[in-house]
Amino acid sequence: MASGWVIDHPAHARLLAPIMRELSSPNDVIIACDRQEVRAMLENSDGHLPRRRTVWVPRPVGKGRFRKAWTRSRISKKALKTVEKVVSVGAPIELRVAPRKARRIYITDTEINHVAHKLAQPTDVIIPTHFIDSLAGPLMKKKCDFHRIDGLHGHIHLHPHIRPNMICEPPKVMVRRLIGNGVHDSEEVIQIPEGWLEGLEVTNADENQYEGNPWDLTTKISQMNGVITQSVTLASEAVLLGVPTLLVSKAKRGFLERLVNDGYPLFIARETDESILAAWLAGMHLTEALEEPDWPNTKSEIINFIKD
Repeated sequence: MASGWVIDHPAHARLLAPIMRELSSPNDVIIACDRQEVRAMLENSDGHLPRRRTVWVPRPVGKGRFRKAWTRSRISKKALKTVEKVVSVGAPIELRVAPRKARRIYITDTEINHVAHKLAQPTDVIIPTHFIDSLAGPLMKKKCDFHRIDGLHGHIHLHPHIRPNMICEPPKVMVRRLIGNGVHDSEEVIQIPEGWLEGLEVTNADENQYEGNPWDLTTKISQMNGVITQSVTLASEAVLLGVPTLLVSKAKRGFLERLVNDGYPLFIARETDESILAAWLAGMHLTEALEEPDWPNTKSEIINFIKD
């Protein structure tokens, strides 16, 4: 039985890789969004993603987004015409053009992705237990099967990490800035003040500008003393690795609340608040006091939901 796997974002490649290694068959197809970081992930995917026929589709954002969406629909419909299952992370188009009898699985942890939620036509929706239903708008009204997994997407592809107690002088910090052309970026992104980086040894990993192997990014994060980021996804991955992280964003997500409630070293600046910066700087020196929360078996849960 052939399946289609939709990789619309670099984080989706990391999420789906361990699932595909267990469930994907040689006649499957990957629908990949033609964006720089996704191309880098697939071009360096040996040992991570199984080799599968890959079809590239445009990203329907910005100028000409409706034309891009139509083009993507046409390409994806042709590529998926013989599949019996489609697995998509937050991308609705492939679920609309998949064969009518196909099982159409929609995975999301982003409550406010309302346009995608509205357009998606799933048979199954997989969301985390900490998902804030009231923020998800049209998604929760879908007539389909809902499955809830315990844990974050990062729990699926990351592993518990023991951090060193020693902090470098100056502290080694990764900084990630977003381009800001995402569907909800304009309402969430806050500029990182340059003054906040003074006295730090900075490694930049800005969107579309990270020069290393993208599959090694989380390993690089684990070697840092701290992270400053506009990206909620990278923030969640960093704190799961035990790295004190300053998220500079107005974003609201259920997984951010869970990370804070579970005691992970996540500091959120919803405005340029110096007190949050000070708390994060102090937090880098207190990691030996952190108790590692339980690591849920989210990978097994989601695989059991996806497999036939």
